Amino acid sequence: MAVTSQPGPYAPSDDFQTGLCDITSDCGTCFKALCCLPCMICSIGSDMGECCCFAYSFPIRSVYRTRYNINGSMCSDAIAYCCCPICATCQLKRDIDLRKEQGIF
Repeated sequence: MAVTSQPGPYAPSDDFQTGLCDITSDCGTCFKALCCLPCMICSIGSDMGECCCFAYSFPIRSVYRTRYNINGSMCSDAIAYCCCPICATCQLKRDIDLRKEQGIF
């Protein structure tokens, strides 16, 4: 099969790569969060170059969304963290890990 066009620059998606409750896409991340949420939070903080204390709050999610042009608002981030903090934390970590694998983090 012949290549007829060159790949273009990376176009960021307009949403997270996995759903908020998409537990089955990465069971290891969810298990780690359930067993040791502070470890997961520090891992996100380290990935984002932030303090562990700042990593467990909705503003870090907003910073991440802004960096990668992901749809949402601070209000939606706050609701996600208030309703299901473990799911919101896992979703953020899954997206970070996927972007690392894709070489776009």
